[in-house]
Amino acid sequence: MTKLYNLNPSNVFKYFEEICNIPHGSGNMDAISKYCVKFAEKHSLKFIRDDANNVIIFKPATAGYEKSEPVILQGHLDMVCQKTENSDIDFMNDGLNLYIDGDFVKAKNTTLGADNGIAVAMILAVLESDSLSHPEIQAVFTTDEEIGMIGAEKLDTGILTAKKMINLDAEEDDTVTVSCAGGSDFKAVISLNRVKKSGTKVTVTLKGLQGGHSGMEIDKGRVNADVLAGRFLNHMFAISEFDIIAINGGDKGNAIPNLCKMELCVNNADTFTKNAEMYLDILKKEMAEREKSFSPIIEIGEKAEYDILHPEIRDNIIFTLLCLPNGIVEMSAEIKGLVETSLNLGMLNTESDKMTLLFTLRSNKKSALRFLEEKLKTFFGAVPCKIYTSGHYPPWEFKENSKLQALYKEVYKKHCGFEPKVEAIHAGLECGIFTSAIKELDCIAVGPALYDVHTVNEKLCISSVEKIYNVLISLLENCK
Repeated sequence: MTKLYNLNPSNVFKYFEEICNIPHGSGNMDAISKYCVKFAEKHSLKFIRDDANNVIIFKPATAGYEKSEPVILQGHLDMVCQKTENSDIDFMNDGLNLYIDGDFVKAKNTTLGADNGIAVAMILAVLESDSLSHPEIQAVFTTDEEIGMIGAEKLDTGILTAKKMINLDAEEDDTVTVSCAGGSDFKAVISLNRVKKSGTKVTVTLKGLQGGHSGMEIDKGRVNADVLAGRFLNHMFAISEFDIIAINGGDKGNAIPNLCKMELCVNNADTFTKNAEMYLDILKKEMAEREKSFSPIIEIGEKAEYDILHPEIRDNIIFTLLCLPNGIVEMSAEIKGLVETSLNLGMLNTESDKMTLLFTLRSNKKSALRFLEEKLKTFFGAVPCKIYTSGHYPPWEFKENSKLQALYKEVYKKHCGFEPKVEAIHAGLECGIFTSAIKELDCIAVGPALYDVHTVNEKLCISSVEKIYNVLISLLENCK
């Protein structure tokens, strides 16, 4: 592993490297939670670890700040685990392979997890330091944020006395975020009947798409591999006979799938392949500016007997993938350029007896989110399936006359020479849960520059980390 210890004298990168060496994908929180507990014990800090593996660490106010209001510093412990096809990493047991590329930290063939590992690292650096000036710090490390903010939902916020919160889960260093969308997960499970059929197996893999975060990149025109698969299958069905063995693409509701693999059984492999190549060339030309790296692959397998989906179910699947709503639903009428409501088909998974489609829904308005769920339920009423909704979390609504917003803008301008942009985002943040649970909580979200989050191209700007960390410690110094 690349040694990051000397990148920053504050020890932020030391802690980030230690975090990256601990498996901490969503749902695998025990080790990283224990790491935070050991940190608190080593530095003789009071802490609480709950049944959801959330950890709260308390650091007393420094001299002169004893009467100042406490401040919450908050980040989440889990990361989205994505890897390239040639990566042999076991996310349950292996750490990441970090490397430095100019002004960036990256991970070889995997996501980096700077969302939100760099927040945890910055907070630990604050907790460790004996040279900073600040009010009482209530450091909150939540779990399983990426799969529905589960830890934050289970956290007993009554433990917290602070009315100011700095969330460090933002991704643009010239911006202070002041509002975010709420959301939910929508799952449709289609029962599969299979029959035997002889034919040639042809595997079509739609790969090389950009993918990305279903909130932050939903307005970037990035192509969803699962939705594209529906378009491909519908076109091919009109000109070449085939049956479906399996379709698999994406494994997280909140990530735009960059790859989808279709395993098909065809009567005439040569004819099917020729027609498929022609249509894929058309798609490549159509998407040339949006998806420059799109590189589909067609593989011809053996001629044998296969368990295929019953033709009626095949037709239902093609209809579903072709017609399902996906992407932007509404733009905000109040905030220029803000996506108000959207959905993303993030996972399409085929097993022997069922196919699962998992969507992430988002909206800055509760009523619009409820309507989107109703719309999907109505749509899937045309296809025999079971429907499940979960992971509901509230939006974080803009707070007028926020003292913390004003103070951050003042401190940021002093350090950087200009005021940060004030933005609402379409992605979900745990701020919505905290502001709903803690009355009159004044909250902002900030962070260093991250790029291509939730993809294998994720990178963290080194100089940006130092800048935002310095702004953060100055902000704490001014929280009197």
